[in-house]
Amino acid sequence: MSHESDLSFLDISEILEVLFPVVYFPFYFPQAGGNSLPGAAIHFIEVEEGVKIGCALWAKGKEFPTILYFHGNGETVIDYDWAAQFYLDRGVNLFVADYRGYGLSNGKPTITNLIRDSHLIFHTFRKIMEKEGYRPSLFLMGRSLGSIPAVELAYHYQGELKGLIIESGSANNFRHLWNHLESSKRLLSEKFLNKEKIKSVLIPTCVIHGELDQIIPVQEGLELYEKAGAGVKGILIISGADHNDLIIRGHTQYFTKIEEFVKKYL
Repeated sequence: MSHESDLSFLDISEILEVLFPVVYFPFYFPQAGGNSLPGAAIHFIEVEEGVKIGCALWAKGKEFPTILYFHGNGETVIDYDWAAQFYLDRGVNLFVADYRGYGLSNGKPTITNLIRDSHLIFHTFRKIMEKEGYRPSLFLMGRSLGSIPAVELAYHYQGELKGLIIESGSANNFRHLWNHLESSKRLLSEKFLNKEKIKSVLIPTCVIHGELDQIIPVQEGLELYEKAGAGVKGILIISGADHNDLIIRGHTQYFTKIEEFVKKYL
């Protein structure tokens, strides 16, 4: 399924308010974080005339591998300032991208531009890495909502990537939100769903999920792992973890898994 396919019928308020609460949901109060990231380089990627996506690069060094990271729907790039150091400590650079309307970005996100923007973000990310002399050892990682752009890019550009990491990812692209739409039935025969695209992703793949995830059940993580087309793949289920506390519940397991995966395939 091309990233140019028409998904506009999914861009309705009842779906967008749930998928992008930071922008659309009137009673959602994102965690205050300010706009200061002294340890990161800020990049703005233009995805449409007058619309720019804010991204941040936390760098251990140019000789280290880099993860392009798409975060969850209730987070912003700024929220990753605390977590970035854990990646750096493991010898991994972290490049985190926001969505329209999130953090330092303007515009409003939709499912259509979530997917379309991811391609522009990826191409610009690669140019930044090349221009600034970073090692061409690039990985993708997507958490929760971020699994959609991460799998989309892995599906299209796996020849330019070393590996894919999915944390708390959705096999069915939050299908419960759009399954009632009559026009949605055609998507079941196309490669819109992560679980369909990932069948064609052959690069090393790692799935991380919380055992007790109440937002995206662990069965979806298991399904992504089982359907991944990669000849080399791994899975980590963190015992006792819900959707948002994997790093707290299994800190050492979580970062050891990421470090071992990245260093094995860099």
